[in-house]
Amino acid sequence: MDQLTAGAHACLTFTDQDERLDLIAAFVAEGLDTRQRVVCLTDAVSAADLSRELDGRAVGCDSALATGQLRIAEFARTWHDGITAERLLALVDDELASAGAAGAPGVRITADMGWVTRPGAAAQELIRFERSLASRAVDNRLTAICQYDRTIFDPVTLAVTAEVHPEAVAAQVYYEHPLLRICRQYRPPGLRIAGELDFQRLDELSLALAETIRLDHAVDLDLRQLRYIDAACAGAITQAAALLPADRQVTVHCRPLVAKMLTLCGGSGLLRIRATTDA
Repeated sequence: MDQLTAGAHACLTFTDQDERLDLIAAFVAEGLDTRQRVVCLTDAVSAADLSRELDGRAVGCDSALATGQLRIAEFARTWHDGITAERLLALVDDELASAGAAGAPGVRITADMGWVTRPGAAAQELIRFERSLASRAVDNRLTAICQYDRTIFDPVTLAVTAEVHPEAVAAQVYYEHPLLRICRQYRPPGLRIAGELDFQRLDELSLALAETIRLDHAVDLDLRQLRYIDAACAGAITQAAALLPADRQVTVHCRPLVAKMLTLCGGSGLLRIRATTDA
């Protein structure tokens, strides 16, 4: 995600909704910060819910929506009588023309492609749209991320869409195993850790903590999907926070049992612990 450049036509495949939203929030925020026009086409969640999710990740949606710099539209409501490649491309062309007339340096578009799986959708329109979209990104004024949920798209479709996207977007992963995933979180900046974390993965945890502390002034640790943490790893988190100067802070979102372990390891005075209900 950090290496995405202007003019990119990238594919984002995901299974974790929160991770997807973090990446999209980072994409949108950068577009707004650089005065670009930003368009979010949503399918899995409503426009209102997506706006709330972005706001929760420190993206100022209200003012951007009011000025027209940001547009959030639902596929089903915008094209209730059918979605075609021509209609989608017409929207892209209109946004490019409007942005150019307003003096915006470019347009960022991200689209949840789940509409293809809806009853009555013309699946062949998907590849037609993707190939035509790539031709519009050649002058670097258009940057696009197409989102594909692995839980609803079959492997063949995912393979075909991968071929028509020159780039793929993903969170940086420090460790991945069926029992544990440690990856970078982009909005808010920090780490997301899910599964079970014990002393056997202390080196991987320490590496990830060191990088986020180096890169991010305020560190956010999303541990809401972490079911277990031992004292060694809880101690590593509190020790990392203890080394920070007074103007920097680590915020942890976690389950009550994880919060208890962090507190027992000295985290109450060093961490902003936000305990959630168990999922």
